[in-house]
Amino acid sequence: MVSTASSKSRRKQSQRATTKSKNLTTRLAEPVSSTDLSERVWGIGCVVVLGIGAVLRLYHLDLVPLHHDEGVNGNFLVRLVRDGAYQYDPANYHGPSLYYFSAIIAWILRFLFGVQAQNTYGLNTNTIRFVTAAFGIATIALVLTLRRRLGTIGALAAGALLAVSPGAVYLSRYFIHETLFVFFTLALVVAGLKYFEDGHPVYLILASASAALLFATKETFIINIPVLLIALVLTQMYLRFRSRSGQRQTRGRYSQAEPRMTQRLKEHVERLGGLGRFAILGLIAIAVFIGIAVLFYSSFFTNYPKGVIDSLNTFQVWTKTGQSAHVHPRWQYFEWLALQESPLLLLGVSGVVIAIWRPINSFVLFSALWTLGMLGAYSLVPYKTPWLTLNMIVPLGLAAGSAFQALYDFSGRRLSIVGAILLLGVSVCLYQAIDLNFISYDNDKRTVDLNFPDQPLHMQYYVYVYAHTRRETLNLVDEINRIARVSGEGDKMGITIISPDYWPLPWYLRDYTRVGYYGRMAASTEPVVIASEAQRAEAQATFGDRYQIVNSGLNPQGSYALRPGVELLILVRRDIASRQ
Repeated sequence: MVSTASSKSRRKQSQRATTKSKNLTTRLAEPVSSTDLSERVWGIGCVVVLGIGAVLRLYHLDLVPLHHDEGVNGNFLVRLVRDGAYQYDPANYHGPSLYYFSAIIAWILRFLFGVQAQNTYGLNTNTIRFVTAAFGIATIALVLTLRRRLGTIGALAAGALLAVSPGAVYLSRYFIHETLFVFFTLALVVAGLKYFEDGHPVYLILASASAALLFATKETFIINIPVLLIALVLTQMYLRFRSRSGQRQTRGRYSQAEPRMTQRLKEHVERLGGLGRFAILGLIAIAVFIGIAVLFYSSFFTNYPKGVIDSLNTFQVWTKTGQSAHVHPRWQYFEWLALQESPLLLLGVSGVVIAIWRPINSFVLFSALWTLGMLGAYSLVPYKTPWLTLNMIVPLGLAAGSAFQALYDFSGRRLSIVGAILLLGVSVCLYQAIDLNFISYDNDKRTVDLNFPDQPLHMQYYVYVYAHTRRETLNLVDEINRIARVSGEGDKMGITIISPDYWPLPWYLRDYTRVGYYGRMAASTEPVVIASEAQRAEAQATFGDRYQIVNSGLNPQGSYALRPGVELLILVRRDIASRQ
């Protein structure tokens, strides 16, 4: 049969479509070239990024007074370290991993140097915050391990933006669960990717362990895991759709050049040594997950099986939170990110758009969908707090890094263009990070006003300063310590706290052996009484003839600010006051 010009044209079009599809498939399957910069420059870049991230996270960790939540976490830690007592409570609903990781330093010090070293050096603000800061630095390091997928420029850009992110720095200097939680989320992704690439069983075990520690850290495990799974499935569906679109021929049929997901899975199983070995590895991974989860939630089998059962009950408790307090509109996270993470948000969104339009590889597309998933999922939950934005900051950083890599490739690998934009973004973030973490860390008064005709908006500028303890609280603690020295009783001095609001004082008064937390008016003969400004008249009527109020000298009332709306008073017994 003789081919007509028309049939020849159709064959050429089909061949071009197939070739285009194969090129797309190859490009999406292969890692990004890592030869953009020399190994020496790459090494120097990593050291600089990690160094900046470490300095911002480790410098003067006790500068900022502990937040209410940090004080609660510190109280759990003190009981665990000193008494060996910790039982998971679903009403507290945050997991035990933070306490056990933080207790390691104190326990090592006790083993090597005794109880005094444990209490002095193992249980202080610098030490407990060092743990979360270390996980924050490790998160940056994990980002840099993604060089093969993000590219050299992309990995360095992502690491740099995360290193100076105001929120990432602020929350790494916070003794709360979020930094550990986000680290384990990224560790799960990195280990899973390495297992898919190399097929080494150790990466599957690491992925399983990361998932278990994620579960043992925070109840929002129930959000992050589905988001990651959905992003993974959508990545495969989207790539298959793109591949089919490129392969569609004139007759409407599809080429078979792109292997299906089932085919890729089959090849992966064969690469691992067959279905039997794959099944055994899967069972081992499941056993690792269950073992780690049970170990932590049972308090190393001292609270078994109650702690394990409570770890499942926590999800029921969590679903009831946020119905009154901390409820914000659905767009709240975008508002918070725009105020304090604007370069990262802008660059990250650009990376998401580029990844969907022209993905460098499947991981870049996955990162984009991960970003969208986190923003969407957390926005749908009524309960919103600024520290949850860290779950979005990390994938936004990855997406931003992929945007820089795409720009670098598109510009003909002109480093000057990419470097100028990155320097601008990093500079803005660095300025905000220094301002937030070392100057305005308790400033909840600065606002941003947008005068829209329909509904003016008045937004708090320092969004991470969320009902934070005021710096004057440290003056209150210093005054109590001074009175204790004057009294001659030291840490055996009795303290009565009648204010209903007192956290994080239990952390700062942890070495005092006679502290009573009443939370209401109560009789006392102890040297020091702590009351709230709202109790001033009642306190003067009850203690006025025997106690006198210490003037803080910080405001006309002579009180000490604890947090917004809460002022505290120190009443000292007159026989002690006369010695000063």
